[in-house]
Amino acid sequence: MARIHARRRGKSGSKRVYRDSPPEWVDMSPEEVEKKVVELYIEGYEPSQIGMVLRDRYGIPSVKQVTGKKIQKILKEKGVEIKYPEDLKSLIKKALKLRKHLEVHRKDKHNRRGLQLIEAKIWRLSNYYKEKGVLPADWKYNPERLKIELSR
Repeated sequence: MARIHARRRGKSGSKRVYRDSPPEWVDMSPEEVEKKVVELYIEGYEPSQIGMVLRDRYGIPSVKQVTGKKIQKILKEKGVEIKYPEDLKSLIKKALKLRKHLEVHRKDKHNRRGLQLIEAKIWRLSNYYKEKGVLPADWKYNPERLKIELSR
């Protein structure tokens, strides 16, 4: 299948090795891993970054292999409220950065087009999350309000 905003096709990337039990070199217990996940989230890491930090610093290839739960589920069980899904949040931040750039460089037509594409992705993704119940049904993409909300 073709990509949505590019002329390329294909799906490249490495595949994870199938494994349902933790590797023998992992020293941390599932409780310690869950505690470390919450600590890293409180420090300001997003869930995908938490996975990379645990892989690189602590030698944990997959949180799910060790604990049996995904990072999002661990955070939800520990009472951490995630207001926006990570993919939507990163797209919104990218759009806000591009809006700031376009305020200074008004004639930058290429980046104006890029902003249109990013915002189209945001609208599609928000519709998906509204259907799934992750976002409230009356949620609207408002860049000015979101700039204030995400800066906190």
